[in-house]
Amino acid sequence: MVILVMLDGTRPEALSAARCPNLQALIARGSATLAASSVMPSVTLPCHMSIFHSAPPTRHGITTNLYIPPARPLVGLIETLRAAGKRSAFVHNWDPLRDLCRPEQLSYSWYAEAPATIAYDDGVVAESLRLLRDEPPFDFYFIYFGGVDGSGHLYGWLSSEQLLMLERADAALGALMQAAPEARFIVHSDHGGHERTHGTEMPEDMTIPWIAAGPGIRAGYSIERSVSLLDTAPTIAHLLGVAPPATWEGRAVEEIFS
Repeated sequence: MVILVMLDGTRPEALSAARCPNLQALIARGSATLAASSVMPSVTLPCHMSIFHSAPPTRHGITTNLYIPPARPLVGLIETLRAAGKRSAFVHNWDPLRDLCRPEQLSYSWYAEAPATIAYDDGVVAESLRLLRDEPPFDFYFIYFGGVDGSGHLYGWLSSEQLLMLERADAALGALMQAAPEARFIVHSDHGGHERTHGTEMPEDMTIPWIAAGPGIRAGYSIERSVSLLDTAPTIAHLLGVAPPATWEGRAVEEIFS
């Protein structure tokens, strides 16, 4: 089982500026870099299309948060896992993420519009824990928290309000780790941010944390190679024993495997 937890809009500096004991524990028992790279434009839907298709926006063609079907469709992570007999589940609170895979490829999908309050991610947390507790296990889970990004747009990046939202996401991550102690976790952001926005080539927008931990992953290891969003799908495929498509441009972060 692999669980990808997305902390939308989280800059690496926030992990030390906020109280994040579960993220720090995950780093301590896993492999991590605080200098991974986003893609340009560093905007949520283009970033996620790059994550799930291991290709930059210049190939998949999504350059804003509006989805447009690609002229030359790419084979994504979910389609690759489905073809290998793997079951995938999505839990998220941002509707455009429904376009990250083709129809009839997911085994389970849950979406609810998030409230613009401190409870932004509470529905995702509750459903994710229910899924892990009450349903037969899936091979791959994508669990998306949008609250850090939302609070950044409202109050500013690294503001006290945004750091509080990250602390709530950290507590949720701790609950997920307790609910799935044998899972392999990959936790990262899609982009950072500055002032009340993002999308530029500024380091504040382009630099993200990237963490992996669980059985078969080196503990207490600082990743030496450069890591980008394009490397996430190949790493997940490797963890699940699935060969990546030849069209993917990223590669598995193999140095993390013990």
